[in-house]
Amino acid sequence: MKEFDIIGNTLYLALFTDVTNSKELLESMQAGTLEPEVAFLNASLIPDVFPVLAAAHKTLVAKSRDSLTTRTLHSELVYNYSGSKHITESLKRCGISDSTTYILAARFNATLDEMKAIEKLISGKEIDLEELEGRANQTQIQKQYKISGVELGISSLADAITCRIAARDAL
Repeated sequence: MKEFDIIGNTLYLALFTDVTNSKELLESMQAGTLEPEVAFLNASLIPDVFPVLAAAHKTLVAKSRDSLTTRTLHSELVYNYSGSKHITESLKRCGISDSTTYILAARFNATLDEMKAIEKLISGKEIDLEELEGRANQTQIQKQYKISGVELGISSLADAITCRIAARDAL
């Protein structure tokens, strides 16, 4: 688990592999009974922490302006990471599914007890965030974000995603 400071807030990120209870986690999220509230992202679509931090920044700015697009701060993070303007599609694509085994858990302003509770929620093995790049599904990421080989010749995958997150509302 790592802690990041974003405009006066903290974002805690924890990466899990071999997750066996994603179906239960998804059902709890959809029912609104997940305690504590947390964002679960499909980690195979995340090549680096930087785009997640960009999405988190965008989420906190929307919160400060009382202009969240989704119902919760944590679903807004998944929505902002997706780069899409369609909420349901964003949550399906970048959130977890019944069969997701590789998950990035994100929580804003968590207490130590909340982070321990999140670790207990997830039946899987926590691994270091440094493993994101090596485990990212580059083909799937390029397809979802429509990143061409030419673009990757001048930019990294993480930078291409970050540009799309930042520019989504302007397009």
